[in-house]
Amino acid sequence: MLAKAPFSPWIRRFHPAPEARNRLVFFPHAGSSASFFFPASRMLAPSVDVLVVQYPGRQDRRRETCVDDMDLLSELVAAELLPWADRPLVLFGHSLGATLAFEVARRLEHEGVRLLGVFASGRRAPADQREEAMHLLDDDTLIAAMKLLAGNELEIPDDDELLRSTLSAVRSDYKAVETYRYRPGPLLSSPIVAMTGDNDPKVTPREAEAWAQYTTGTFELRVFEGAHFYLVRHMEQVNEVLRRTFS
Repeated sequence: MLAKAPFSPWIRRFHPAPEARNRLVFFPHAGSSASFFFPASRMLAPSVDVLVVQYPGRQDRRRETCVDDMDLLSELVAAELLPWADRPLVLFGHSLGATLAFEVARRLEHEGVRLLGVFASGRRAPADQREEAMHLLDDDTLIAAMKLLAGNELEIPDDDELLRSTLSAVRSDYKAVETYRYRPGPLLSSPIVAMTGDNDPKVTPREAEAWAQYTTGTFELRVFEGAHFYLVRHMEQVNEVLRRTFS
């Protein structure tokens, strides 16, 4: 057990649970911040010690330079998580966060870290590419695309000028995930659970099932009613699946 929690601008620990046997790390979606997973952290505490990754370029890190390269981002986050690996970890990433969680998991396992599982939500398997270039859209088109993807599941500001102030981080995140290319290497040994909405325009259930090819451990596919941000409405059910991982 950590004698003292290390400070890191990359890590948010909204509800510290120092006596918990396991840790869960959340990785937010493109353009998002750690606060997206505050409700999930509150639901899971104190039985699980929940950490949330805070990317640079937003909220209290808004003056920092964004990282638009997935490999670099993975290396930086993995290094920040190593001090927290004194007990078993579970990684949960949504959308961009799913790809990042997978790449961080590869690096942590290489360092001998024990992972109880990797949850890949709302994202295709690593080698499954589509031609996407949202990071190259002009401001108005990008804002319209963000609103369309959010649908009626994710609340985003109605104020377009406020949205424009977030576009630097949004473009950086989209560039990172859209230019990412999977590099073959050892499979994960930890289980993978893929999650998706049954009407997600970013990933079909069949595409999500391809995550099974990236682990020597067990694989499970969970399909929920909803679109890309299904987890907002189904967070309690998602947390129940996570709790079973720790039982």
